[in-house]
Amino acid sequence: MNAPEIPALAEIDLTPVIAMATLERMRRIEVPELIARMLARPGAANLLMNQFQLFTITGNRDFALEMLGKALELASVYRIEGSREPSIRLLALMGTGDMSDNTPLDYLIEDSDIRLDLLYIVPGKPLPHTIPDHDVAIIALGESGKNRPALEMMDRLVAHWPRPVLNHPRSILLCSRDGVYQRLNSIPGLLIPPTLRAGRQTLERAASAGSAIGELPAYPITVRPIDTQAGEGLGKIGNAAELGAYLAAESAQEFFVSSYVDYRSADGLYRKSRVALIAGLPYICHLAIGEHWIVHYKSADMTASAGKRAEEDRFMRDFDSGFALRHREALRLVAERLALDYVVIDCAETPDGKLLVFEADNRGWVHATDPVDIFRYKQAHMRKVFAAFRSMLFKAAK
Repeated sequence: MNAPEIPALAEIDLTPVIAMATLERMRRIEVPELIARMLARPGAANLLMNQFQLFTITGNRDFALEMLGKALELASVYRIEGSREPSIRLLALMGTGDMSDNTPLDYLIEDSDIRLDLLYIVPGKPLPHTIPDHDVAIIALGESGKNRPALEMMDRLVAHWPRPVLNHPRSILLCSRDGVYQRLNSIPGLLIPPTLRAGRQTLERAASAGSAIGELPAYPITVRPIDTQAGEGLGKIGNAAELGAYLAAESAQEFFVSSYVDYRSADGLYRKSRVALIAGLPYICHLAIGEHWIVHYKSADMTASAGKRAEEDRFMRDFDSGFALRHREALRLVAERLALDYVVIDCAETPDGKLLVFEADNRGWVHATDPVDIFRYKQAHMRKVFAAFRSMLFKAAK
C-alpha cells in the first residue's frame, strides 16, 4: 500500500482549546465560567473538542465521544492551550478516541514551555493539506484492534515524516497484552503472567469441561475482554463454574486470559506502582495500595488514608535507591525490548523479589492533578517526570 502524502508544514495561528489538565483541576463552582470561556472562543470545532474533554472528565464517555466525532468532521488539527511562551513545538498523532486510546499528553506538558498540537489520523479521511510545523512528533495512539488501521496508516506516514518521530507505530503495534508477554517473559528477575487470546467458544468449552483445558492456563486465571482498559470486564476465575458465571454476564466474543499471580504483601494489602520509562530511564508516578487485587489509584482511596499516603511518600522518595535500583537490569531490558521512547508500566514486587509486570503501553495516565494539600509530596516527583519528558523532546529535536 502506498504511503499517504505528507501534508505541508507551516506556522499556523490556531485558537487553542482548554487543556484537559486545566479542566481536571476545575472546581464545580468554576464550571459556569468555563462554559462561558468555551462559548466565547471562535470556532465550532473547538467548542465541540472542549465538550469532548469536559465530558470525558465528568464520566459521560458516550456523549464525549459523540462530541469528538462531530469535532473531527469539522477539523483534524487542534492546539492545546499553554501557560508559557513555547520553546519547543510538539505534534501528537492521535486516533479517534479518548484517554483510553491516546497518551494523555495534556498532563505531561502542564505549565511548561512545550507547545502541543494534535493531529487526528482517521483512516479513510484525507489528511489536511497543511499542518503546524513542529520540532518533534510523537505517536500518541495506543494499541488495540480498533486502533490498528490508524496505527498502520501512521506507520506508512512516519517512514517519510520530515521531523523526528518518537514512539514508532511498529513498536506500539506490538504492545497488546499477549504481545508484551511474548517480549518480556524471558527477562531475568521479571515475572509477567502468561497471557493468550481465547475466543468465547474456547472458554465456554472450558467451563463445560469442569476443569481447565490444555490451551488455557491452570486455575486461578484472570479473564478480560480484548481491547478493554482500567479493569473493565476483568474477572478472577477460580474454577469452571466461576468461568461459566463470568461468561453468562459478559457478552464479549474475544478475551485475554492470564494466569493469576497473588502479589499480596505480608500485611494482606496489594501494592501496584506506575512507572514511566522515559528515554529508557524509570520514573515513579504513583504507588497505589489497596485491599482488592484489582488496584487502581482512585479505587484504592489513597485520599482517605494518611497511612497509605505516608507509605507512598516514602516509596517515591526512596524509589531511585530502592525499587528502581533493585530492578535496574529488568527495567532496562523492558525499555530495550519494548523499543518505545515513552512507555508506562504498571508493576509490583512479588514476595520473592521479582518485578511483576501487569501491563505496558504508551497510554498510562501520568499527571500532577491530585489535590496538592493532600498529596503535596508528589509534586516534586511529578516535576521530575515532566522534566524528563521535556528533555527527551529537546534531545530528539536536535
